[in-house]
Amino acid sequence: MAAAEELAFHEFEEATNLLTETPDAVTTIRSDQLASREHVSVVVGSSVSYGAEELQEEGDKTALLQEEKPQPGFWTFDYYQSFFDVDTAQVLDRIKGSLLPRPGHNFVQHHLRNRPDLYGPFWICATLAFVLAVTGNLTLVLAQRQDPSIHYSPQFHKVTVAGITIYCYAWLVPLALWGFLRWRQGMREHMGPYSFLQTVCVYGYSLFIFIPTVVLWLIPVQWLQWLFGALALTLSAAGLVFTLWPVVQEDTRPVATALLSTVVLLHALLALGCKMYFFQPLPLQHVVPASQGTSLSPNNQLLLTPTWSIATS
Repeated sequence: MAAAEELAFHEFEEATNLLTETPDAVTTIRSDQLASREHVSVVVGSSVSYGAEELQEEGDKTALLQEEKPQPGFWTFDYYQSFFDVDTAQVLDRIKGSLLPRPGHNFVQHHLRNRPDLYGPFWICATLAFVLAVTGNLTLVLAQRQDPSIHYSPQFHKVTVAGITIYCYAWLVPLALWGFLRWRQGMREHMGPYSFLQTVCVYGYSLFIFIPTVVLWLIPVQWLQWLFGALALTLSAAGLVFTLWPVVQEDTRPVATALLSTVVLLHALLALGCKMYFFQPLPLQHVVPASQGTSLSPNNQLLLTPTWSIATS
């Protein structure tokens, strides 16, 4: 028993001497399942450091290759490919963030995270324009069922009107807002506006709530339609205000108030215009005299009885 202890002590002493001579050495302890004693081996030369150096060299090579890779031009598909590089989970998270705005919760910082996309805004605008046109035609069909005298014909031009309106709003308004904030940044250096792509992304996702609202507008109850519209407008405009407030709060109070009021007003005009144009309570009707009939009164006096026809524009 004493011999075994002396042998083990002798092995550790040799290992200590080797580590003193070669401080870069690495010690490893191996356990054998068949033997009860432990063996200590000393590896001279640090292989770990060599692996770290190789990894560092590979990382440097990768960084150099990325720097040497030319950036694609804006006229190529590769340039716009990164704008559509999102998955379903990210799009759903951003839609959820636009539906549930709250103070202190910045949509750009909490959901975009410096990775704006055009995939969500593009399809949200396309879906909203299509749903507006379809439900606008369905409104006329329902009105015809209530009044058989109304003549219905498909209005395909509403698809074009809805598409142009929605896409112009989702691009031109963010462009004007971004340009104004950039101009104000030149006057006040401490202001940091969002990029143009981030502004477009915020506006695109803010329009999602109008898609279910447009479907609910098929309910033929006027006060209920206005209630749904006001709720959608409040949530959508609140998301824009909460997102833009960190950018404009450092500006003067009159400028910040005027800017946010303009944003809310334009949003309200869009919602009101869609409601009045695509969802009229009844189609515009022009009452015109068609013919006049004759009838005799009990006193044998000739009476003119006008008849009317309804012409639907």
